[in-house]
Amino acid sequence: MRRISKKVLSILFIIVFLCYVSWMFYNSSELSGFTVLPKIKRNLLCVIVPYRNRWKELQQFAPHLHEFLRTQNVDHIFLIINQTDANRFNRASLINVGWYEADRLDCNYMVMHDVDLLPLNPALNYSYPGEGVIRHIAAPAYHPKQRYDYPKFIGGILMLPMKEFKRVNGMSNKYWGWGLEDDEFYLRLRDSDLLSKLERPANLSTDRATTFLHNHDDHERKRDFKYIYNQKNMTHKRDRISGLNNVVYNIVGRKVIEVEKVPVTIVDVELICNRTWTPYCTFQDWKP
Repeated sequence: MRRISKKVLSILFIIVFLCYVSWMFYNSSELSGFTVLPKIKRNLLCVIVPYRNRWKELQQFAPHLHEFLRTQNVDHIFLIINQTDANRFNRASLINVGWYEADRLDCNYMVMHDVDLLPLNPALNYSYPGEGVIRHIAAPAYHPKQRYDYPKFIGGILMLPMKEFKRVNGMSNKYWGWGLEDDEFYLRLRDSDLLSKLERPANLSTDRATTFLHNHDDHERKRDFKYIYNQKNMTHKRDRISGLNNVVYNIVGRKVIEVEKVPVTIVDVELICNRTWTPYCTFQDWKP
């Protein structure tokens, strides 16, 4: 009996000792003298697509970009930020909402991506750009629309680390309708000294007509360029008060669907408009 007890105690001692050594190794490298290797966090790209009534374009966009990113070994999640309210389209506010959704999913970098602009040249780089680096993929010299060929243009497809978007307080929320929100964002990047690391593709084997596919019909999908109320005056002034930290919205729902066998997350969003500040967010009660 005594011999069995000693054997049991010996086994228990060995188990306790091994547990202690394991705990020391994994939890206290300073005390144990072992070097504990840090966990390597993978880069994860959130593709943020501001969206409303573009199912036909989405059916082409999702499988095309999914395959493009898969070829580059880029881990990615599609976030389709779908504006469901009756207000005018607000691309910048939807991107702000998209940042919060991407942060929830632990993405460490993001790309703001128009649903109708598809990369064709495999040299267009969607990998992690690096800390502090802003990568404008739809560079002015290669964008299908020549009217966007000016130095301050950063629309279409723009990539940056999540923390840099937060650093500049995201995008302005005052741009209802079409246009100018990217020019405002350019100034925010400039004011935060982030343009010094602005990257754009150069020396490509393709040109303006063959670098991207612009899947947009101007007759079928007319842009909302109208100026109403005080909109013209408001949108040509700097916005230093609105952005990521005060975008107002409701999440109506989230669902993962397959678009041509590619999983995408649809986030239904109601944007809340402050009509005292931006009365032009809706055509309701507007009389020309």
